[in-house]
Amino acid sequence: MRLPLLDGNDQKSFDKEQICRMADSFMEQGFTYFDTAYMYHDGGSECVVKEVLVDRHPRDSFLLATKLPTMMLKEEADMERIFSDQLEKTGAGYFDYYLLHCLTKENYEISTRLGAFDFVMQKKKDGLARRIGFSYHDNAELLDEILTAHPEMEFVQLQINYLDWEDNGVQSRKCYEVARKHGKDIIVMEPVKGGTLANVPPRAEKLLKEKEPDNSVASWAVRFAASCEGVIMVLSGMSNMQQLTDNTGYMAEFRPLDAEERALVFKVADIINTAVSVPCTACRYCVEGCPMNIPIPEYFALYNAEKQGTAESTYEETGKGLGKASDCIECGQCEGHCPQHLEIIKLLKDVAVTFE
Repeated sequence: MRLPLLDGNDQKSFDKEQICRMADSFMEQGFTYFDTAYMYHDGGSECVVKEVLVDRHPRDSFLLATKLPTMMLKEEADMERIFSDQLEKTGAGYFDYYLLHCLTKENYEISTRLGAFDFVMQKKKDGLARRIGFSYHDNAELLDEILTAHPEMEFVQLQINYLDWEDNGVQSRKCYEVARKHGKDIIVMEPVKGGTLANVPPRAEKLLKEKEPDNSVASWAVRFAASCEGVIMVLSGMSNMQQLTDNTGYMAEFRPLDAEERALVFKVADIINTAVSVPCTACRYCVEGCPMNIPIPEYFALYNAEKQGTAESTYEETGKGLGKASDCIECGQCEGHCPQHLEIIKLLKDVAVTFE
């Protein structure tokens, strides 16, 4: 999702040389799991997978996961069309993990109406999807309902991190407990919450560095997620070689958080909650199809930085050639796609008041 780019304003300007080095280093150290999706990087992510991974490494040397975009499905025929397109774009032949992407109440209704669960089950029977599951962004009650209705799902991908663990909107802990109750393997997404837990307020960083001076701030977040029973994989969107080297360094010989360390990260969470104005993870789901071409995640990141006094760019630089926050026509499309359930329309007004 967050591959290195040559131009930060162009989601398809991939730094392929660096991505190749990252993929090679990752695999040389014994790591094998790669996660992509149909909509990542404006539809370009799966093509990059073919170039840097599939065409350069034996197919049995890595595990590849991708997803059926439930939010883009209009009719039953869309599923076969998209799946065939994914096989062609990746050149992978089959997918080791295949997910219904971003199940929410709305997307679950779409999946049920169009028979998406039966579709992925058939792909498993055909040998084109080795394991099937779904990524999830809603409340624990609905998750329980889905897993009760679809025991054939083998795993669940959940947003789990120490900042969202007790959050009423994300419900990390509650969803985790539901998945455990149903005996499902858990894959963790957003362990670092889009970078929020790699760049914590100075007071929070001081606490972590006093405890473990040599460990990165991000390592605490990834280790928290990996310490949860039943978690088989933690996904970290690595945007450069430095991040990859850090992640693989402490995960090669993984050490779970102990009770004292868990207490410490929750103390850090309290500090962050008082400092971060908009808990955006920069997934960019909101940007896809925005009629006013507003760089919503970038504006939210700038807004947070401004509130904390750490802004390094201007509003004009951030939105150069793109829509302003005040250009929002309140169509609501972005809010329907937001995994964090943010009130984006209202927040854009706050951004406009601050910067315009």
